[in-house]
Amino acid sequence: MAESITTLDGGADQGGGEAASGGWAGRTRTLIIAAGAVVLLAVGASIAYVTGALDGVLGTEPAPDAAAEGAQQPVPIVFYELPDLVVSLNTNERQSTFLKVKVSLELPDQAAVAAVERVMPRIIDHCQVYLRELRPDDLRGSAGTLRLRQELRRRIAIAIAPAEVRDVLFVELLVQ
Repeated sequence: MAESITTLDGGADQGGGEAASGGWAGRTRTLIIAAGAVVLLAVGASIAYVTGALDGVLGTEPAPDAAAEGAQQPVPIVFYELPDLVVSLNTNERQSTFLKVKVSLELPDQAAVAAVERVMPRIIDHCQVYLRELRPDDLRGSAGTLRLRQELRRRIAIAIAPAEVRDVLFVELLVQ
C-alpha cells in the first residue's frame, strides 16, 4: 500500500505542475484575446475612415464628386463622320472578300474638326492601306473589332497630330 500512496503523491505533484502551467495558459489566452481586440478595433477604424464616417471627427471635408463637377461644366463632344471605306481584304483565294467600314470620330472640339478636314486625304490613305492588309480572320469576334478600332484610332491620331481623337466609333462594319 505504501507504493500506491507514493504513486498517488507523485500524481499529486504532477497535478501541481499542471496548475503551474495553467497560469501560463491563462496569460497566453489573455494575450490572444487582447491582440484580437486590437485587430478588431484597427479594422473597424479603417472601415470608418474609408467610408467617410470619421470625416467630422478628423475635420476633413469629403472630396467633391466628379459627377457634380461634370454637371457644372459639360464636356464638349463633337462627332465627325468619315466617308465610307470599301476595300478588298487580303485573301489568298480567287474569290474576293470586301470590307465596308463607316467610321465616326469623337473629337474634343471644333478645332479638331478643322484639323481632320485639312488632312482628310492622308486619313483616308492611312486607313485604306491598313484595311487592305487585313485578312477576314483578323476581323472575327469582338477582339478583332477592338484591334481594328485601336489601330484606326492610332493611325488617325498620327495623321491629325497635334489635334487629338478621343475615340473611333463604328457606324457600319460589313465583311462580304
